[in-house]
Amino acid sequence: MSVLELVRRLPEPAVVRRVSRALAVLDLVLNDDASTRYYEFDARWSGTEEAALMRDGSGNEYSIVFSPDGTFAYGFDHESPMSPYVNGMKAWPGLLDGVPEVFHEQRDDKAFWDEAPRATVCFWRTTDDTAWRCGPVEGNDGADWLFELVADGRPEAYLTFAEDYYEQALDLEAVRHVYALMPLTEYVVTSLNRQRRLADLKDAIAEIGYPRS
Repeated sequence: MSVLELVRRLPEPAVVRRVSRALAVLDLVLNDDASTRYYEFDARWSGTEEAALMRDGSGNEYSIVFSPDGTFAYGFDHESPMSPYVNGMKAWPGLLDGVPEVFHEQRDDKAFWDEAPRATVCFWRTTDDTAWRCGPVEGNDGADWLFELVADGRPEAYLTFAEDYYEQALDLEAVRHVYALMPLTEYVVTSLNRQRRLADLKDAIAEIGYPRS
């Protein structure tokens, strides 16, 4: 699945934001080492923006920035032949074509750039759009696995991910609770990780912007 297929499969921006927030909370509960968490969510990315971030520790990453103008995303598969690091530090032809002016600030954010954007995938959706959009670009860009969980949107998909990445089976009802963005309880936290306590997570939960009771 390339970005051309991804933009047809992605759910509405509100669902992408909800799932992204849930992924960050689940990783927070499961992993007490912030440096090795896979998914993060920054509800204070800027005064008007939130950001969903993925870092897998092997050089692959994505960012989804939610702003009042809509949603803008980069994804980077470091093994993709579309990587700027194997193309003279230039963005792949067509990758950034058509990015609306309202997203130029996100497109050019130095947090996602070296000499060129760390990106093999780029897509967006303004508040006026009725569908996700991307540039006229084709190739093996990594969009299929980079954005797999936000495209899928189901708690069961995270269950499969956690079994592989964390090598543990999780309580599906607890995962569903988080995906629904219901306030965390001690029971839900300990169902996911017996070593974690809700009181220890309150500051991080606030940074994620997850609802609190």
